[in-house]
Amino acid sequence: MATRLFGLVRNAIINAIFGGAGHADVWHLVFMIPNNFRKLFAEGALSSAFIPVLSSAIVEDPQGISSKKITRNIITFQLIILIPLTVSAIIFARPIINVLALFSDPEKIELSITLFRYIFSYILFVSISAVIMGVLNSHNVFIPPALTPLLFSCAVISSIFIFHKTLGIFAMAPGIIIGGLAQIIFQLPWFFKKGYDLSLNFSFRNSYFKQIMRLWLPILAASSIFTINQQIAMLFASSLEDGSTSAIANALVFFQLPFGMITASITTVLFPRMSRQAASKDSEGLLSSFSYGLNFILIFLVPATIGYIFLGKQIIALIFERGNFTHEHTELTYNVLSAYSYGLFSLGAFTFCQRFFYSLKNFKTPLIISTLIVIIDVALSLWLKETSLRVTGLAIANSIAFSIGLVIILYLIHKELGSIKVTYLFGNVLRVAATAALLTGSLLLFLFATKMYWKPGSSLINGIFILAGVFISIIIVFFMYYVTNLKIFRDIIGERFKKWLPKK
Repeated sequence: MATRLFGLVRNAIINAIFGGAGHADVWHLVFMIPNNFRKLFAEGALSSAFIPVLSSAIVEDPQGISSKKITRNIITFQLIILIPLTVSAIIFARPIINVLALFSDPEKIELSITLFRYIFSYILFVSISAVIMGVLNSHNVFIPPALTPLLFSCAVISSIFIFHKTLGIFAMAPGIIIGGLAQIIFQLPWFFKKGYDLSLNFSFRNSYFKQIMRLWLPILAASSIFTINQQIAMLFASSLEDGSTSAIANALVFFQLPFGMITASITTVLFPRMSRQAASKDSEGLLSSFSYGLNFILIFLVPATIGYIFLGKQIIALIFERGNFTHEHTELTYNVLSAYSYGLFSLGAFTFCQRFFYSLKNFKTPLIISTLIVIIDVALSLWLKETSLRVTGLAIANSIAFSIGLVIILYLIHKELGSIKVTYLFGNVLRVAATAALLTGSLLLFLFATKMYWKPGSSLINGIFILAGVFISIIIVFFMYYVTNLKIFRDIIGERFKKWLPKK
């Protein structure tokens, strides 16, 4: 939560200084390119292959000799791939940008090329950081790796304040490089304490490394599909009205807040556990972990969706609407955010289901479904972006595609494994649906009662009302989950507040 909120502050500062269009469009599109490569070579595809094998090595070789060797192999492998890739990206920046951006303004294209050359090397640092993070997570060390994005945000914010008057949009480039390096340095004490080091090992013939490569290639294929999909969305947005790429990027900042706090957090904890359970052939424990994670995502992301749909515009205005970020930018960002929000649970649950398959070393099924999702998304995007929806249509297409994908992947999990407790899950769905209905009615009543008091943009009165709305929402959700006897919620809360809860 802390790192996501600090990321929100970082983006608020970027928007206040650079606005929600113009050069900001360039920044958001260009930064997404190395960020998408990060998903392939860092905590995305490579980590998804690395963590199950590392977990197996830890189980099979408690002395740690094997796990240390494959960690050195992976760091060496990343450098062999990423250093030439970075050099090539810098040299061929112009043709790359010409393919990935459709800005009609030649100045935006030239700015994109120069900015791309400055920031692409960020991928080197974040990829090494992800390996260290994977090692620590596999040893059940979670807090230090989870805090590293906080350092990144601090570096970028400091860089903006120091250089924005002299460097303009390029002010963030030094902060990105420094922040990427800081993510590595911060984790090293825990990494070294576990007996690991940053030595290189070019001997790639050990069985564990070969296993990682066999796993990584199909995961890379699946992840590449989503990376291409996201980049296509930004490509389509860059061909639309000024401010469209910024609207997508800013909406995703809010979207990623509950997604990161809930889905990424529970996946970070349960993916190594499910990998160990799969390696130990603990089928009952594996399915129990999956059921827990899916229900956890359900009970938290559905209320978050309701909150964004009804309070999203006011939240965006409070946090972003200042300086060069205008009310028009708020409206456009809200339209995109609300469209994305309808697919918040679908994306969260689908992401977790992917990790479940990965822990079983089944990569074919997620790859096929991912391909189908992208086909649906792109097809709908091509149609909806040409309607009056414009950039909002891109978000709607994404939500529909992931909702279809989730239904398919849950069906296949139940059909092939036959162990999902459907009755238990359905009971929780009914409880969450009742909670969502009451929450919707309460927020509508709250907005109607306070509509005359809201102020334009960012103001103290808006902040008070939003805090009141969030507080009311939390009380309603907690109350409904408690009185409907939602077991997973009572377990989570009961562990921390059992002395205040009546026994049932």
